[in-house]
Amino acid sequence: MKKRIEELVNKLNEASKAYYQQDTEIMCNQEYDALYDELVALEKETGIVMAQSPTVNVGYEVVSNLPKEPHPSPMLSLDKTKEVSELESWLGDKDGLLSWKLDGLTVVLTYENGSLSKAVTRGDGVVGEVITANARTFANIPVLIPEKGQVVVRGEAVISYSDFEKINTDGTYKNPRNLCSGSVRQLNSEITAQRHVRFYAFSLAAGGGEFRFRHEQIEWMRNQGFETVHNVPVTAQTIAKAVEGYAHDIEEFDIPSDGLVLVYDDIEYGRSLGTTAKFPRDSIAFKWQDEISDTKLKEIIWNASRTGLINPIAVFEPVELEGTTVSRASVHNLSIVKELELGQGDTISVYKANMIIPQIAQNKSKGKDKTDEGAPRVLLGPPEICPVCGHETVVKSENGIETVHCVNEECPAKRIKSFTHFVGRNAMNIEGLSEATLEKLVDEAIIKAPVDLFRMEGCRERIVSMEGFGDKSFENLLAAAEKASHTTPDRLLYALGIPNIGVANAKMIARSCKNNWGRIMSLTEEELVSIEGVGDIMAKAYVDFFAKADNMKIVEDLLEVLTIDERFEEAGDVLSGKTFVITGSLEHFENRDAAKAKIEELGGKTAGSVSKKTDYLINNDINSASSKNKKAKELGVPIITEETFLEMIK
Repeated sequence: MKKRIEELVNKLNEASKAYYQQDTEIMCNQEYDALYDELVALEKETGIVMAQSPTVNVGYEVVSNLPKEPHPSPMLSLDKTKEVSELESWLGDKDGLLSWKLDGLTVVLTYENGSLSKAVTRGDGVVGEVITANARTFANIPVLIPEKGQVVVRGEAVISYSDFEKINTDGTYKNPRNLCSGSVRQLNSEITAQRHVRFYAFSLAAGGGEFRFRHEQIEWMRNQGFETVHNVPVTAQTIAKAVEGYAHDIEEFDIPSDGLVLVYDDIEYGRSLGTTAKFPRDSIAFKWQDEISDTKLKEIIWNASRTGLINPIAVFEPVELEGTTVSRASVHNLSIVKELELGQGDTISVYKANMIIPQIAQNKSKGKDKTDEGAPRVLLGPPEICPVCGHETVVKSENGIETVHCVNEECPAKRIKSFTHFVGRNAMNIEGLSEATLEKLVDEAIIKAPVDLFRMEGCRERIVSMEGFGDKSFENLLAAAEKASHTTPDRLLYALGIPNIGVANAKMIARSCKNNWGRIMSLTEEELVSIEGVGDIMAKAYVDFFAKADNMKIVEDLLEVLTIDERFEEAGDVLSGKTFVITGSLEHFENRDAAKAKIEELGGKTAGSVSKKTDYLINNDINSASSKNKKAKELGVPIITEETFLEMIK
């Protein structure tokens, strides 16, 4: 038994090191929980607890170049359960608050004299990393608050699923939590700012006066400008229904959550219970009972991405999970494929992580010599050639994690992603060109460079004969390309895919050059960093891009077929310092992006949600019962129509 305990300690610590220190995963949450529970049972049975056991250590040592700082008191983990009945028993006759357990990175914010003075990650629970500059770029964090005494707020930094999908186009990150951790712990705060990290407060560690109940603290934090984790008051009699409500809501919940947290509402009572070596006794975590199904693994397919990373996808016989049919699950990297010892025909257990993302929990055929049918098992390894271009692949290892890569710079898979970006709505806006369509055009060698998108007339016969195409769809494609060929400098600049140059940066750069394309291409690093929102790293990448002959060839070819509207009007700063949120349908603007562009052109800013920082909510239906209208009314934010907005900017 002692040998098994040592095996479990080593395995769990290795997984923790990857998760906390390297922002990656070498086993799924369910496997980790199962091994952890086995270790707890063995320690209880034998009375043996190793010094490095994760059951007595709250985290993993922090390693990075960020400054370190000890927490005033340890930030302990939460004890957990998967049974609602245990929550009822734990709560007893007390009142509690039930909230989401958000799956991001815990951050502690300190305010002095009403100003954010310090932000520190949880780290190993004892020592964290100082990320103050990065925290200031979080999308919804208040940098100034009304309270002038010292205030310490704990919360979770997260990236939404929708933002994760936009950012993780090449599959580099396994899930939003990994992306968030990597973003929050950046040495370059500009990168953090581009990741749309949000902060949700869940507890008040210091300041704000005396409170008897936690719900009072939460309300106080809201009044200070913090967004707080959603919670509902519960008793032992109502908690089952509340859990059921959260289980229903998680299907549409855009923020990653790996369960719920139950805490006593009475603060003094919770404090009186003290703590164990690892867990506080005033709160407990609830983890969803994952619905697990066994199925047969058909194959591993390997998908090449824009960066050359080739990702493994498990394809299995379809099963029903959480009300939907699933037949695929990402395996994320070669290390996990090897750890699971996956082979064709293996019996695997699959589930939906956090009730959303299909994952492999276990390979029941692992370690066997033969399949269930008696044939010899053949393990599935990495592809020796890229599935797209046929070029030889290479296996790279970083921080002990193995990944497969295509090193062919001409691989069409890499170009498909860049083409998808190029034709996107905020870029050249060629309607009707989906990634699937682009893939067909690239495979047929019709599209080899961006300029080819505007020279498809000569490929009529080849295109109309392709599956899914005909004369009408071809004419529509030509018309869309012709319309898109009349563009603006900021659209073209964004479409080129220069590292870290987003829509807003492209607009600011074009505006600073008064829309002169020649000037835009010839900016120096010094000139770039003088533009709002552009930093040293971004400026260097920008200058390097235009210094490369291959990139200039792409641009020069495009300039032969594009008509660039370089007209520029000094718009002034009539909206300077004003923040707008736009909701509902629009009548005078083509779409919300057009309205946002006008606001930014006039010196204003736009946001996605209503907060105390919002100056105006634009909604043509002022009496709408939408959540944004309700929030605006609660905060006293004026709701105006497009007509009013247009009058404002005359």
